[in-house]
Amino acid sequence: MTTTDRPFLLPAAVLAIGIAVGVAVGGLLAGHGIVRAKAADRYVTVKGVSEREARADLAIWPLRLVASDNDLARANAQLQQAVGRIKAFLAANRVDTTQITLQDFVVRDAQANSLSGGPNFGPRYVINQTLLVRSTEPEVVLAASQRVSALVAQGVPLTSGAEYGGGGPTFVFTGLNALKPAMIAEATARAREAAAQFARDAGSALGGIRQANQGYFEILPRDQAQGITEASQVRKTIRVVATVEYLLDD
Repeated sequence: MTTTDRPFLLPAAVLAIGIAVGVAVGGLLAGHGIVRAKAADRYVTVKGVSEREARADLAIWPLRLVASDNDLARANAQLQQAVGRIKAFLAANRVDTTQITLQDFVVRDAQANSLSGGPNFGPRYVINQTLLVRSTEPEVVLAASQRVSALVAQGVPLTSGAEYGGGGPTFVFTGLNALKPAMIAEATARAREAAAQFARDAGSALGGIRQANQGYFEILPRDQAQGITEASQVRKTIRVVATVEYLLDD
């Protein structure tokens, strides 16, 4: 090694030391980053449930009628007579008839619609119409619907089945928005209680919220059994589930 080479040794050594220190510091920082990442992964997922019992505040009851005859005027007269009997029945059972509407008036001519051209053995004209009852007194409508056989006894041609629907009233709860704030608060509080208990059992301290999902509201039948639908019951159960992730501190 010559004397002229020596001035370059010191910068080279300094550079090597700098690289080594840089690697060490970089490794230290990376290690701390891993520790922080692992610490951030320490959390617990809990669920909180809130339930309320509610009563429907709206009833919708479609009463579907059918009349048939070989004479169109006679078929229509039968239908109008049936409508009058239904209105009288509803009034007698304390159902408000001011909100009744007539819908879906349909006339079918079997002769005109025949594709085979053969003889038609049934009535030529068939008329269908729906009398829709809308009431803010679901209990009254429910009571009336349980006496509907009296209409059949009077000869009122009510229809039901797959083509026309079940024929019973539908009960609707429209007050969900008023319940939401209190129910969400209750579900969240119960989730925090569960998380706090978990933290105590794990020997940790409960930290802040990592992620939260309030879930969605369900309107369920109060009496949950096979074949019973929510729409057929006046009394219902409102339910919401909040899912919350809480961080756990050492």
